[in-house]
Amino acid sequence: MGYGLLAAAIAAEVAGTTAMKYSEGFTRLWPSLVTVVGYLLAFSLLAQTLKTMSMGTAYAIWAGIGTAAVAVIGILFMGESGNLVKVAGVVLVIAGVVVLNLGGAH
Repeated sequence: MGYGLLAAAIAAEVAGTTAMKYSEGFTRLWPSLVTVVGYLLAFSLLAQTLKTMSMGTAYAIWAGIGTAAVAVIGILFMGESGNLVKVAGVVLVIAGVVVLNLGGAH
């Protein structure tokens, strides 16, 4: 159940961050509301996750996968550059999350 809640927390954080781009500095109502709701949901789900997972591992997964997902969304849908260095960075973030899990997520 911990990983399911964590996946939902990541999805909510990614949705909130993506909506933030469209909020134009919180000047557009609906993207701004999606941002606020996304982050409230993300933090609530992350808090529930911490009942069953270690804090360091859960937060590293949440932040790492969220960061990688937002970077990929930026490249694929928002016209951001997708050079080799950026792709390598995303791969390294994901590798770091895998290593943390191998090191003892519970």
